Amino acid sequence: MASTTRNIHDHNVIGSEDTVYRYLCPVKKTGSIIGKGGEIAKQIRSETKSNMRINEALPGCEERVVTIYSTSDELNHFGDDGELVCPALDALFKVHDMVVADSSNDNDDDDGGEDVVGKQTVTVRMLVPSDQIGCVIGKGGQVIQKLRTETNAHIRVIKDNLPPYALTLSHDELLQIIGEPLIVREALYQVASLLHDNPSRFQHSLLSSPSTMYQPGGMLMCAPLTSSHRNYTAHRDLADATEFCVCFICPAENVGGVIGKGGGFINQIRQETGATIRVNTSETEEDDSIIFISSKEFYEDPSPTVNAAIRLQERCSEKAGKDTNDSTISTRLLVSSSHIGCLIGKGGAVISEMRSVTRANIRILQKENVPKIAREDEEMVQITGNPDAAMKALTQVILRLRANAFDMNHGLVLLPTSFPYISQVSESSKKSKYAKRDGSRDQDYSKLDSNSKRRNHVS
Repeated sequence: MASTTRNIHDHNVIGSEDTVYRYLCPVKKTGSIIGKGGEIAKQIRSETKSNMRINEALPGCEERVVTIYSTSDELNHFGDDGELVCPALDALFKVHDMVVADSSNDNDDDDGGEDVVGKQTVTVRMLVPSDQIGCVIGKGGQVIQKLRTETNAHIRVIKDNLPPYALTLSHDELLQIIGEPLIVREALYQVASLLHDNPSRFQHSLLSSPSTMYQPGGMLMCAPLTSSHRNYTAHRDLADATEFCVCFICPAENVGGVIGKGGGFINQIRQETGATIRVNTSETEEDDSIIFISSKEFYEDPSPTVNAAIRLQERCSEKAGKDTNDSTISTRLLVSSSHIGCLIGKGGAVISEMRSVTRANIRILQKENVPKIAREDEEMVQITGNPDAAMKALTQVILRLRANAFDMNHGLVLLPTSFPYISQVSESSKKSKYAKRDGSRDQDYSKLDSNSKRRNHVS
């Protein structure tokens, strides 16, 4: 398979036809693939000519995601017969063999040094995007059943109760292989070969989606990706970058929490994300302010704006629950009328999909009913749900807006065109104080015009 041409020194970008594996390594085994001072990881990269990134461990998780990627060109000699494979597959097995060897050493220690290789059971777990897992399952499950029969391995695809490091954006599924070491190794090779031949449409987002790496409870985990963004863009001309902005409508009583004592919190977010954040207070009698977040970005990089927006979301939102035990929040954003179409889609298809997949209520509110602090060419997006659902919905919304801002029609492959079915959440019985746009009408909103003036300019 020919690989998309790209700069071989560009280690922070995954090409559309590259080969990518995300291997889940038990936290207590990661030392065996990192080594003192990272020497083992460096050696694997050097020997295989592949790229490897080991994500930080999330609190409460027993595994770390090891992302291995390279050109799909089969350049490396592999195994006793010297078969040619791509660098990523070669590196995958170096990682796997080291983890298994480390597990064998543990068993030897536990059993007083007896030979337990024949009794050892190995488990391999990998994250696979939903649009790629079909090549492993096959029509009617024929491929996965054949793999089970030929290798005698227990192979499962898990779709529910996924670990928190699974990427919401690419709708990850969990592939699990269990069996004796040689059996698992053979099954892993067969699976890795299938994934090599069938790249995911989402894979170029797997290194650039910090918004999808979060702890249980919604805390964003993105510092490593923020730093990689800075390292990567250092050699490029920022004049070629595009400014991407997000505007929150923030209740006036929440502004102090956004800023923090002496500006401590807002300055921390600015420093950690690299985004510009401004607080614009209302010049009208309304009790709202605008939190304006922006940054100069390259499309393929992690987004400082997205990072900062998700970290600020809860502080910019208002409590929507009826009682103290209800954690429901409401997040409001201002979006230009010329961009709102990418959130609605033809006949309301896009907004319906986002509602379904995130379990949040997402509304587009009519121009005449948005707060006066908005421009005349802006509409309001209102997201309501529990903090986790609201964060997922905000992620969907702003990543679609980002792709639209870069005029990247193909960028929407970051978001699934076919969603798994999730029953529609019921609309809140609590009426909004704003009018709701009917997203079900059969109209293409992708070409809305915006020639209106600002109601109340906030500089």
